[in-house]
Amino acid sequence: MNSGKMLVATACMMAALITTTAEAQTASAAKPQTTASDAVPSVRSKAVPERYKRRAVRFTTNEAPGTIIVDTNNKFLYYIEGAGKATRYGIGVGREGFGWSGVVAIGRKEEWPSWTPPAEMRVRERRAGRILPAVQEGGPNNPLGARAMYLYKGGRDTIFRIHGTNQPWTIGLNMSSGCIRMMNKDVEHLYDRAAVGAKVVVIGPGNKQGNVAFEDRGMDVFRTIFGG
Repeated sequence: MNSGKMLVATACMMAALITTTAEAQTASAAKPQTTASDAVPSVRSKAVPERYKRRAVRFTTNEAPGTIIVDTNNKFLYYIEGAGKATRYGIGVGREGFGWSGVVAIGRKEEWPSWTPPAEMRVRERRAGRILPAVQEGGPNNPLGARAMYLYKGGRDTIFRIHGTNQPWTIGLNMSSGCIRMMNKDVEHLYDRAAVGAKVVVIGPGNKQGNVAFEDRGMDVFRTIFGG
């Protein structure tokens, strides 16, 4: 092959390589990550207080393993493992007027869920000068974050969820419209363990959850150091 033909062939190969790389990058950008490890939403950054970091704790309760207890007063969610063990997660909860209590169940689960703001929320936000979309597709900038567990009662969707957030700085605060917010890493961790149908006890205003006996006895040092 003469030098002119070699130059043309090389140029064609380079162009094909650039095109393929660009297409791959475009496809990657269009598809949400399976986990939140590489998701960097464009929101303000603020450290989550140490007390709201995920912890293995010593825990006593009359509830069965696999149950979730949400303590909205102290901003903690517990996944009960049994044998005096639980995993404690920091959460964000409903702001004043949006708190609630009761016994519900996980009706379904979804990865990188889309968000459909309730009609009353769209009206409320419009009055404040904020226009919400009818539906926002799942992804790092979606308010529901990396995972959502939909809470049902009597077979019906309550419209409340346990979900991730693209605003991790809200963990430990009363900021939501009644949903339970978790850091994306934490909601992924809980999502993989909590089953559809799992009982969820939400302790909050009105005492509609009834009597729930539980005690957080503090960090399980052995499990924290050695795992398990």
